Order: sequence, then C-alpha cells, then structure tokens
Amino acid sequence: MRLVEAVVRGVGFSPVKGMRHLALDHVYLDRLGAVGDRAFCVVDPAARRVLRTVQHPSLMTITAQPYDDQLALTLPSGERAEGPATASGETITCDYWGRQVALSLTAGPHAELISRRLGHDERLARAPRGGVVFGDPVTIVTTASLEAMGADAARFRATLLVETDEPWVEESWLGREVEVGDATLRIGGPVPRCAVIDHHPETGEKDSRLLKDLVRARPTNKAGEPMFGVYATVDRPGRVAVTR
Repeated sequence: MRLVEAVVRGVGFSPVKGMRHLALDHVYLDRLGAVGDRAFCVVDPAARRVLRTVQHPSLMTITAQPYDDQLALTLPSGERAEGPATASGETITCDYWGRQVALSLTAGPHAELISRRLGHDERLARAPRGGVVFGDPVTIVTTASLEAMGADAARFRATLLVETDEPWVEESWLGREVEVGDATLRIGGPVPRCAVIDHHPETGEKDSRLLKDLVRARPTNKAGEPMFGVYATVDRPGRVAVTR
C-alpha cells in the first residue's frame, strides 16, 4: 500500500499517567511509543491499584514536568512539589485493567502533594515502559474528524494530531504505514472512548456531553464505547515535530 505522509499539527503526552496532557513542540518515538510518556503513575497502595483518570478526573489538574533527573508537579494554585523521583526501594504489583504490573514506588515530595489534591493517601510510582498503557503505544486523532464532532483535540489526550481533509479517513489506514516526521507508524484499530472526554482537560470538571454525541454518531464496541481516532505502533523510530 502507498505510504501515507502526514502533516502533524500537534504532539503531546503525560509524563504521569492521568495528569495534564502536555502540548509539546516535538516527541521522540521509539518502538515503545513516545519517550517519557506515562513514565510514572499514581497508585493506591492499600488497594494495589493504578489510578485511572476516568475515576479520578482531578488528576488532570496536576501538571507534571520532568527535567534532568527532576520531576515537578504543579497545582492550579501554583503550589509545587519538585525534586528527584528516585526509587524508594519499595516495589508494588498493581492491577491495571486486569493486568498485573510491577511498579517501583518513589521517594520525594510528590506523593504528599498528590494525596492532598486527591483527598486520600496515594504514592507516585515509576512504571516500566508500556506498563500502564492501554492498547498500542501511540494514538492519533485528525483535524477533520475533530471538526466533524465540534470537539477539542485536548479532550482526547492523543500522542499525535494529524491534518486531514476528510472525517474518519484515518480508519481506512488500518495496516498501512504513515510517515510522521522522521518516524514511520503502522496504523492499528480504532480507539474506544470513555467518559474522560466529558471532562475539561485542565480543570477535570465534567462540562460536556461529548461521549453521548459520539455514541450517536460513531460505531461502538461490545461495551458500548464509541470509536474516535486510531492506535499505531512504531515501525521506524524518529523525532516528530509539529509542522509550523
């Protein structure tokens, strides 16, 4: 099949699973996805469970910024916890969508800030690459499909926003190669969506009925979840930057 050459209009990820999805100038994609994506997660040590955004939307109010060997977490108020997210020596095996994942709990000031924000005791943990990723490591949404739904790209927390002229054309790319920057992706199946998209991507407040709109407009899976965007794997690693 002919290689699809895509124009990239947005890139991003969240260094801590569930926290603010960062809009970036570029990402580096390797075989496991965007380097730095969901490198950490928040866990409930008592329940031995990784926190999910759909159950804890206030996670989206926390901005995580890694730099050098440091991790900074910032609340909307400006309150900040900053320092090395070094391993404490404690490990915990948690459930993540029915899959057991071994995580390394961290020391540092981050857990206290997270716990105060969420209102219960939590820990920050370092995750193995891909350990807390549901589905393939890269997700793509497109400009034409967003326009068709009148939706904001930020609600979908995708790795890449790609320019298209025709809504839903990305679903015809199944199995095809797509060139994005210096990387080449292999397109997988459509991405099922949950109630996270009804929450404001910065405040975490429920302020939309987008999920119901998608259910009416789009195919759904057996669980009743509507499809929007597509998964992808990385065939050729490389740097992907926003096209200006």
